[in-house]
Amino acid sequence: MLYALGGVDDQLTLHAIDPTVWRDRPDPWMARLCYALALLVEPLRNPAALLGSRLIQLTEGAGPRDLAALATPDEVTDLIAMRDLARETLLPALAGQPGESGPTFAGSEDLHAYADLIVDGLLLDIKAGQGGSPRKDGTRTMSLSRPDLDQLLGYALLDYPDEYALHSVGYYLARYGTLITWPLVDLCAELAGHPIALPDAHAAFRQVLREELPAYWTRIGRHEASPSSPATGAIQFDLPPKPTRKHSSAI
Repeated sequence: MLYALGGVDDQLTLHAIDPTVWRDRPDPWMARLCYALALLVEPLRNPAALLGSRLIQLTEGAGPRDLAALATPDEVTDLIAMRDLARETLLPALAGQPGESGPTFAGSEDLHAYADLIVDGLLLDIKAGQGGSPRKDGTRTMSLSRPDLDQLLGYALLDYPDEYALHSVGYYLARYGTLITWPLVDLCAELAGHPIALPDAHAAFRQVLREELPAYWTRIGRHEASPSSPATGAIQFDLPPKPTRKHSSAI
């Protein structure tokens, strides 16, 4: 797939891919490409995900077309609809600001964690969940659990030297075109129950991941650790009715 896109050559040297090269390709082609790349990235982030991945459907000798064909027509339509909605709701809110997709941090290797998007000091995690069951008027309730919020803060705290100068964190709910953000210090204080100094939080998180956690695993053994109790605390909010999707023919 990367070879076909020009991302790697015959000597396996990596090259940056210019997405503008594909601007004239039809929407279904682009959606299938994004779906295929997502399938390839998922096992890198979580090797166990390969067991249930559609990648195992591929036979020996399968090529990029076979990989792109793994997305169903409904999934292609869904991806295009979320892209169109982001153009209307997300891009205007971020336009003209410097950004980076898939950013890595000084501490990314400590947790093998990589964020979705940073735009001018705002760290965004993109969620594509459906939310709760729809009400009669089409609205839904969505809940962000404490583990969700801890994960978001974990990304921010992995930036040990404050390279990105993060001042806010938030979520973009891709199916509803909803952007939710909080000042980073305010969210830290809310979850901790007292004011937090971000430099101290960065240093403490680094110490836990690089010194205390390895020592802990060495002492008790990774396989002997019992599952932790679910964290308490969540944020609930209402979602608007889901926008009507425009159907697109697949290729």
